Amino acid sequence: MHLNIRDIDRMADMDIKYIRKDNTTHIHTVGGVDYITFDKLDRSGVVNAFSTRVGGVSEGYLGSMNLSFHRGDDKDRVMENHRRFAAAVGYDYRKLVFSDQVHKTDIYKVTEADIGKGIIRESDILEIDGLMTDVPGIPLMTFYADCVPVLFYDPVNRVVAANHSGWKGTVSKISRHMIDRLRKEYGTAPENLICAIGPSICIDCYEVSEDVAMRFIEAYTQSETAQIVFDKGNGKYLLDLHKANYYNLVDSGVKPENIDVTNICTCCNSEWLFSHRASKGMRGNLAAVIMLPE
Repeated sequence: MHLNIRDIDRMADMDIKYIRKDNTTHIHTVGGVDYITFDKLDRSGVVNAFSTRVGGVSEGYLGSMNLSFHRGDDKDRVMENHRRFAAAVGYDYRKLVFSDQVHKTDIYKVTEADIGKGIIRESDILEIDGLMTDVPGIPLMTFYADCVPVLFYDPVNRVVAANHSGWKGTVSKISRHMIDRLRKEYGTAPENLICAIGPSICIDCYEVSEDVAMRFIEAYTQSETAQIVFDKGNGKYLLDLHKANYYNLVDSGVKPENIDVTNICTCCNSEWLFSHRASKGMRGNLAAVIMLPE
């Protein structure tokens, strides 16, 4: 489905399909830009947001709020999209630090020396799926189009972090790697973390092959697997990445009551959110951002 900017901008008025109705996410429209925030992070005072397709200037299947410079979009349009998204959410886009996602589990510690990498200057942050920092005013950004964003806030040590968790990162338990690094670098205690599992593909939309399903069956306990992997027959399975990422957090010591699990599927809402599966790869990128306020 190819849409122009007017089509995309009208989508703010469309009905959103929810996995379930709860208060884990909040939808905002500021200056014509739609974005999503997470309840527990909002209550903690942390700047956090997940973008939508609404409010940008990109065209066609990239319309209209594509935030990636690597999807064939005009660079000036992408930069304008970043300006608009940042203005709506409330951060300085020139200070952004980008991940460089390769579906692995490596984590990068961001400092003042990294400000602007990926957005206004060349980045040497390569093959990194997770970012963390204790520096106020540096927005960390990771990118999505069905994969799972996981956001972290340590209110005791004043640290924020984000990781990109596709099926490979999920089964390799990147969130456990993140929590181990947070403990090592900042003294984070898992029980103090406040986390959000963001909009991404839901179990009903995510059919996988047997070899992928077996990776999860081998990586999780029997009781966990019963809630993550569902056999459809004929070598096809449904996979619940939301539940798997939830277990990755809880098994690492995060309190269940400190986790918001998304109620929004990217694939079910592919006219409002970019979805790789729904678009067969013809899409832009969404982004998650998290920042300690200055």
